[in-house]
Amino acid sequence: MSSLIEKTDLFVSKLFEKEFPHSCIYHNYDHTKRVFKSTKEIIDNTNLSEEDNEVLLLTALLHDVGYSKSPDNHEEKGVEIAKDFLSKHDVSGDKIEKVSRLIMATKMEHEPVDSLEAIIRDADASHFAKDYFYETSELLRQEFKKNKITDLNTLEWLKANIDLFKNKHRYYTEYAIKNWQSMKEKNLLLMLEKQEKLKKEKKKEKDKIKKLLKEESPEKGIQTLFRVTLRNHLKLSDIADTKANILLSVNAIIISLALSNLIPKLDNPSNQYLIFPTMVFIVFCIASIILSVLATRPNVTTGEFTRKEIEEKKVNLLFFGNFHKMPLEEYKWAMTELMTDKEYIYDTMVKDLYFLGRVLHKKYKILRITYTVFMVGIISSAISFIIAFNTLQ
Repeated sequence: MSSLIEKTDLFVSKLFEKEFPHSCIYHNYDHTKRVFKSTKEIIDNTNLSEEDNEVLLLTALLHDVGYSKSPDNHEEKGVEIAKDFLSKHDVSGDKIEKVSRLIMATKMEHEPVDSLEAIIRDADASHFAKDYFYETSELLRQEFKKNKITDLNTLEWLKANIDLFKNKHRYYTEYAIKNWQSMKEKNLLLMLEKQEKLKKEKKKEKDKIKKLLKEESPEKGIQTLFRVTLRNHLKLSDIADTKANILLSVNAIIISLALSNLIPKLDNPSNQYLIFPTMVFIVFCIASIILSVLATRPNVTTGEFTRKEIEEKKVNLLFFGNFHKMPLEEYKWAMTELMTDKEYIYDTMVKDLYFLGRVLHKKYKILRITYTVFMVGIISSAISFIIAFNTLQ
């Protein structure tokens, strides 16, 4: 290994260690070393000049350094980093341009124009023909998910990889075709088998759900579940409204008493020491009233839906706020659509429970704040009055 290769390897390892994001779980130093090893494997079985060998090995080490900046257009960014590094080590302009060209050749859609590009492309995709393909493929899927490039489930990822193997990728060098193609085809066959297995499992799961929905006992159990849960939601909503009304009434009575008995006496100069504690008392009572009103205040909804929304099953027809402005004929048509589709019925009931839960969460959150404000207000007012009386003495 030449001195330049060793220096490049050290530079790349440090770059991966210090500047690469943790989300790069596939495009990391391990992947770079695999590509480097595969490149050397092809070189050792191909008649090339020493300069071309060095260019290929440099490219293998530098081809993914652009990920230290961003996954987007990382080849272009990698070329910039490679040029900067190689120029500092007195590498000739011609060799730098070759490395830059080969880095750009690692783009998936690029078609190699010479043997050097073919070698680096085959080396970069050598894991397609390795027994650890599934492990590296899963790392790539997770990396895409972390970087918000794509978020595919296992079946979707298999489908994408099968399409890649069948229609988008091929090996170019004689060595790769002779030594790696058969293993790649074996991995493709394994993926097809796994895809078929997952499809059968998914179909089996769907059939199980359909069977469950058709059976009489589970049907009654589901109905009971919805009935009990809905009743509990409504009870909790009533309790929340009752609690809010209690606080509203208590604070209204307190303010009425304060206005009628306490505030008129504040005009007397001898009672001015009571002004501040009285204001504290009234402010906290008003805050409690406002929060109680917010806890029970209804939301205003549009009350309209479109036929497209019904066809796409996006409307909850069990909630009056979604249909109160619609003509009777439109509502009857929508309910007929709902009643003839069992999955739509259950989906609507689930949505109804979910949004009831959201409303309950909001109510109880505001109620908790209201009770806290009321409690703090009572304590603060009592302390203010005590301090005021002690100050007078």
